[in-house]
Amino acid sequence: MGKSKVVLAGAGKIGEAIVALLTQAGDFEITVLEQDAERLREFEGTGVRAVAGALGDEGELVKVLRGQDAVISACPYFLTPLVASAAREARVHYFDLTEDVASTRVVKKLADGAPTAFVPQCGLAPGFISIAAHAATLGFESLRDVRMRVGALPIYPSNALKYNLTWSTDGLINEYCNPCEAIVDGSVREVPALEEIEEFSLDGVGYEAFNTSGGLGTLCETLGGKVENLNYKTVRYPGHRDIVKMLVRDLRLAQHRDVLKSVFESAIPMTKQDLVLVFVTVTGHKEGRLTQETFVRKVYAKRVNGHLLSAIQLTTAAGICAMVDLQREGRLPQRGFVRQEEASLEDFLANRFGRHYAGDANLSPEKHHDHAETLRAA
Repeated sequence: MGKSKVVLAGAGKIGEAIVALLTQAGDFEITVLEQDAERLREFEGTGVRAVAGALGDEGELVKVLRGQDAVISACPYFLTPLVASAAREARVHYFDLTEDVASTRVVKKLADGAPTAFVPQCGLAPGFISIAAHAATLGFESLRDVRMRVGALPIYPSNALKYNLTWSTDGLINEYCNPCEAIVDGSVREVPALEEIEEFSLDGVGYEAFNTSGGLGTLCETLGGKVENLNYKTVRYPGHRDIVKMLVRDLRLAQHRDVLKSVFESAIPMTKQDLVLVFVTVTGHKEGRLTQETFVRKVYAKRVNGHLLSAIQLTTAAGICAMVDLQREGRLPQRGFVRQEEASLEDFLANRFGRHYAGDANLSPEKHHDHAETLRAA
């Protein structure tokens, strides 16, 4: 198999991680398309072709995509339809990271009858969490509850929100403000973000979880009619939800997202000292008995190809790179709309990029502390 020609549209925090993974693999020819010339300077001397261009110009995108094998969109969610349309015109495979439900519906329409594959919502959540949850349901004779919980959390929380920015601020606000899909008592419903809060502990650490938008991906369609209750919630340290709810609802900043973004980015520092928690619980009947099975992973920051990648950078980039690789190897459909859960969990975790999700399935508080001290020293 020769080198695959891949265009990365958008060179933000996640784009940087995608380039680090793909260049380390050695069998991809990468073109980075970015309108911020300062961002492109980071790729000098890496063997990556850098192209300065307006990401909002579909005609320019099509020109760059001609003759390529695939495009990876690491753009803000509102550019998703434009990049997907350019991919359809240029006849290249399409992958994105969007959590936006409306944008994914546009991608699905564009994928209808397409000669190439359209694989949206790659990454962590939506993305890997759908693959893990779907795999956990296999083998059950009937399904009662599927609960999906994901958190990207600082190891050293030090502010009232107990949170640091680790990925796209636009995506974060989208999750906190948009309605959420769920299956409740067998029916697909919209439920409000920031509600249905719950608390749980894992390895002696307390967490809270609450509704956020987009994390289910296409699972409502895939598991519709097969499960009584299906939901996705974001995990944070206790107290975070109440403050965000005050900002979004009481101060009505959901109607002024540019203001909320400015507040977050000016007041909440970024960190690469983070962890990603993936927690899936499935309850149903196996061999005639009510049974519960749980899938847990904790993933920490690590160095890849000389770059220190935060846990959220690593898991998001590894998720989309693994899907690109699996499609390239023929382990995913080669045309039309492709759902995350069409990927086998076994194939994903065996993949050279998916292996970054190996993480620790049973991390004690002592190991957590030891890892944090090692990361601090690095």
